[in-house]
Formats: sequence, structure tokens, C-alpha cells
Amino acid sequence: MAINVDTVYQRVLALADKEQRGYITPQEFNLFANQAQLDIFEQYFYDLNQFNRLPGNSTTYADMVTLLNEKIDVFEKFRQDVTMGSNGAGTLPANHKMGELSYNNSGTYVKVEKISQNELNNYINSPLTSPSTSRPIYINTSATAIQVYPTTITSGVTCNYIAKPTDVNWGYTEINGAALYNSASSTDFELHASEEKNLVIKILALAGISIADPNLYQIAAQEEIKEIQQEKQ
Repeated sequence: MAINVDTVYQRVLALADKEQRGYITPQEFNLFANQAQLDIFEQYFYDLNQFNRLPGNSTTYADMVTLLNEKIDVFEKFRQDVTMGSNGAGTLPANHKMGELSYNNSGTYVKVEKISQNELNNYINSPLTSPSTSRPIYINTSATAIQVYPTTITSGVTCNYIAKPTDVNWGYTEINGAALYNSASSTDFELHASEEKNLVIKILALAGISIADPNLYQIAAQEEIKEIQQEKQ
């Protein structure tokens, strides 16, 4: 379930006004909102790495690894087409973290194993590891480009990956000099519904930095510390 962008904006404005810190324009809000959303999203992977090192919790709804995976799962894309050219060259879709690649070998999906460029010659020259359509391999030739072996593979390659959240936007219509919310031109947050409070806190903190108001930043920072302590209890 998406988080309504107008709900977050109105809460940010209400808190900023309560502290008499001034008005945050839609343009400023959109800038802060996208940064806040990305910060929270990026933190999932650091937290997941941390909690994976700790003993699990037998209660599903209280296990942090389970909860983090639930938040990440909505961004996972499954079996997305990889654009393939001639001689096995391919271009990966835009992604945040690349997962497994597969090749549709006559109706059966087989894993395309990733290897380093340093290993390539050994794989190709060894009869035991020489790539085939039933055991393909690939290397990264750049951040978004791959080379698949055997080079006869020019289609049928798919990938799983984790996408970045879509940019958020508080759209509006200007009437008599006032910005009125327009849902048709708006884009909601894609984060898990439980992140609404975190978004408000982070946006307030970013606003405090932008307008050089240490008090507003401190208020947001204190709320964030409380939230972190509650999550780790």
C-alpha cells in the first residue's frame, strides 16, 4: 500500500508551522521527499546485513529480517527482459541491485552464472567449464552492459533485480496564487505504509538543514532517535 504524498506534505507543513519555522514550498518538499525516500530505501540493505548477523526471532511479525524483506520485496522485479544484441552482448535494465540472470533454453530457464573477467579465459578454455546453452555464463563489461557466453545467445535472457522507488511528486494547481493539491499530477511514495512517520521526520530534518534552522533539524533528529530505539528494543 502506497503512502499518500499529500498526507505526508500536510503533516510536514503542520509540524513546521507549529514550530514557527516557515512554509515549505512544493518544490522544496518534492526535493526533500525524494531524498528522504531514497535514504530510507538505502538503509534497508544496511539494516538487513546487520540483522542477518543476529539470532532470529521466532515470531514472524517481530522478526526484523522478515520485516525488512517485506519492505524490499515490493521493489523486486522478476524475469525482466535483458536487451540482447549480436554476439551475446546485452544491456541490463536500470536497477538498484542486480539479482540472478536466467536463459530460456527451449522452455527451461537455466541460471546464467556470473564470473569475473579474470576467470573468463579459464572457463572458456576448460572442457569442464566451457559455456553452453545449458550452462551459460556472463561478465559485466560496464555498469549496465554484459557479455553472455556462448555468444550464440542473442535472446531469451531475463533478470531479477531490485528497482529504486519511483520519484515522488506533490502535484498542484495554482488558484489565486495558492497551490492546491492535484492528485492527477501527483506520485505517491512507494515505501511500505509503516514508513510514513520516518518520512515526515526525515523531510523535516532536510528542511531544517536547507533553511539553516538547527532547531527544526534537532526536533527531527530527536524523533528519529526515538524511532530507531523503538525498532531495536
